Amino acid sequence: MSLSIHELSAGQEIGSRTIEVTRTDLVKYAGASGDFNPIHWNEAFATSVELPGVIAHGMFTMGSSVQLVTDWAGDPAAVVDFQTRFTKPVLVTDTTGTSAAGATIEVSGIIGKLDAEANTARVDLTVTAAGQKVLMKAQAVVKLA
Repeated sequence: MSLSIHELSAGQEIGSRTIEVTRTDLVKYAGASGDFNPIHWNEAFATSVELPGVIAHGMFTMGSSVQLVTDWAGDPAAVVDFQTRFTKPVLVTDTTGTSAAGATIEVSGIIGKLDAEANTARVDLTVTAAGQKVLMKAQAVVKLA
């Protein structure tokens, strides 16, 4: 898709998505990222450091969320900046042996600001899990065609 600044407006929705997360996803992400911190796969360890259980990697949550923007833009390289603040961990329960997700992340996005001079759109994301915001001020800047 080729996005033009003239076809967009502040407040315009870009879409939404639901991301189902399992502990297997976290193990695969750990292998790909090299982040083998046991809080992301070991229930006993996670609770021993006073977490409510195994939590998703922050970068897993962040990367999964921005996929909404890259899909909308049609080109991952169009996303020239992405920033956020982590506010709550994503708790991923053990659903081994079932087809159920251990957590569900909900992502929606709107155009927050257009910059005609730079030919960019800032996309503001709302990212929640278990009814709570897990990312705050999640903003991606997209270079338009």
